[in-house]
Amino acid sequence: MKKLLFFLNIFVVLVACSRLSPEEEALQAAGQAAKTCYEHLFSGRYEQFLDGRVGADSLPDAYRSQLIASYKQFVAQQVDAHGGVSSFVVSRSSFLTDSLSGGQAKADSVLGHVQVFLVVSYADSLQEEIVVPMVECRGEWKMK
Repeated sequence: MKKLLFFLNIFVVLVACSRLSPEEEALQAAGQAAKTCYEHLFSGRYEQFLDGRVGADSLPDAYRSQLIASYKQFVAQQVDAHGGVSSFVVSRSSFLTDSLSGGQAKADSVLGHVQVFLVVSYADSLQEEIVVPMVECRGEWKMK
C-alpha cells in the first residue's frame, strides 16, 4: 500500500510539472499560428495568409487585391530563386515588453506581443530565419 501511494504521489508530481505555463502555451499558439500563415502563403492560399494579419478584415477590396498580387509575385520569386519552400519550423518565440521599457520580459497577458522566429527551409537546401511579429487579437494570434 505504501508503494502504491509513493508511486501515485510521484505520478501526480510528474503530471503537474509537465503542464505548460500560460506563457508557454501562448508562445506555442503564436508559433503555430505564424507557421500556419506561412504555410498558407507558400501553398497558394493567399486569402488565408492575408486573413492571418491584424486588421485584414477592414482592408478595402482594391488594396486586398493588390496585396494578394504582391504575395503571388513574392512566392513566384522564391520558386524561381530556390525551387520553393520545403518546410517551416518554429525555432523560438519571445514575449516583448512595450517600447518604453525595452528588452525581453516574461509573458504579459495584457500586452500579448510575441516575436516568432521561423526557420524557412528552401527546396535548394538553403535555410533562413525570419521574425514574425504576432499579436493576440480576440483570442487568436495574428501577424502584426
